Parts: sequence; C-alpha cells; structure tokens
Amino acid sequence: MDGIRFTLNGREVVYDGSAADRLLDVLRDIYRCTSVKCGCKEGECGACSVLMDGVLYNSCCVAMGAVEGASVVTMEGFRETERFHVLEKAFGEVSAVQCGFCIPGMVLAAEALLSRNPHPTEDDIREGLSGNLCRCTGYNAIVNAVSIAAKEGDGLW
Repeated sequence: MDGIRFTLNGREVVYDGSAADRLLDVLRDIYRCTSVKCGCKEGECGACSVLMDGVLYNSCCVAMGAVEGASVVTMEGFRETERFHVLEKAFGEVSAVQCGFCIPGMVLAAEALLSRNPHPTEDDIREGLSGNLCRCTGYNAIVNAVSIAAKEGDGLW
C-alpha cells in the first residue's frame, strides 16, 4: 500500500500509518492540527469536528481508511476563508466565546449548517449545533452568532 492519500486544508498529503488509526489522532499528532480537540473519544461532544468533503464529522469516529481520497478541512484551513471571518466577527460581537475549547467545532458546525441552509431559523441553528457541546456559554450567544453570520454573510453561503 502506498499510504492513505487525502487533501488536508487544501494540501495533498499521504498518511503511511494504519487504516484503523483514528483521524483525530492523525490530525493532532502527525499533522499538528491542534484545533481538533480530544473531548470524549465517542462522538458525543463535537470538539473534534472536521469537515470531510463538506460534511461535518466527529474525527474521533473516523478511521483513516475512510479518508482515502477525501478532502478534510480543520479550523487551521477554514480560518483562511472569507466565511470564517464573517463567523469570527459575529462570534465576537455577541461574546460567544468563553474558554474556547468547543469553538473550532462550533464554527465548523456553523459552516456545515450555513453551507446547506444559508437562511436558518433559530431551530435550524440549534439542531445544526446539537452535536457540539459547550460547558461555558449556555448556547444562546453561539446561536445568536450563527444567526448574525447568516445575515451578514448573505450571499457567501
């Protein structure tokens, strides 16, 4: 086997380890994507969220074998986009960030939601973020931030 080939944040890479290794561990330990956090290792908290081919995944539940040929985006790659800057501004406007542990996953969940539904209702936003846990904010500020981003970024998604 010639390794597992995939695109990481716009760059072609080859992983030479086991196809059974977790994407979470590979991203953090091999590719130093520290925005991808290890929270629960069970797919329950969303701290390890990534976009794979535009779909939100908990990287702790993805085996490297499933990544062959895929495009994986972490916060390190997403933060270079105009859409990130709209979300960043909105999160700042309503003080949606406290400790910051969950925020990379929340922002990527917001991106996934807005990509498929650029004009979400509050219920849509809550559902879109439901796989991501936050222990600090109580969620209302994060929901407000996504709503603001959807309005201010109209036409980007």
